[in-house]
Amino acid sequence: MVKMFALALLFIFMVLAAQYESWRDPWIIILSVPLSLAGAVIFLKIFGQTSNIYSQIGFMTLIGLITKHGILIVDFANALKEEGLSRIDAVIKASRLRLRPIIMTTLAMVLGAFPLAFADGAGMESRQPIGLVIVGGMLIGTLFTLFVLPAVYTFISRKEHKPLVEDRNDIVEPPSKIKKK
Repeated sequence: MVKMFALALLFIFMVLAAQYESWRDPWIIILSVPLSLAGAVIFLKIFGQTSNIYSQIGFMTLIGLITKHGILIVDFANALKEEGLSRIDAVIKASRLRLRPIIMTTLAMVLGAFPLAFADGAGMESRQPIGLVIVGGMLIGTLFTLFVLPAVYTFISRKEHKPLVEDRNDIVEPPSKIKKK
């Protein structure tokens, strides 16, 4: 189980590092994962469930969902920094603008998994761990993502966003732009 989660986090980190062309931004996004996993484990313990194959499926689902929240905030904050905003102003505005999609995703997943977590009947031994992991992890992870991730972003991210194309004076203009004498 530990190897599976380590490989999943490594894979997510490498994809994010390639996407952002940075080593800092993926660390900021990945920070929300252990916090949400802690929430999921707390819910499992409160309701007397164990870690089994079904809860592990819930953990993998949770990792994908909670990184989406971090991606929304970091991606918008980076775009706002490109427009000239400071780190603090960019992350505050990004968090405010992305609050509704994050809350809507969380509510959809929590309300969708609620019957799994608290339903009785045949097969509840397999449904309850998945539901508890998703409900607990999404609730706790979303709170941490909305409050901790912006604070960490202000400390870890670059002060200025690296431009996509550097301003170079040695580039020769194409022939169509050269004035004829």
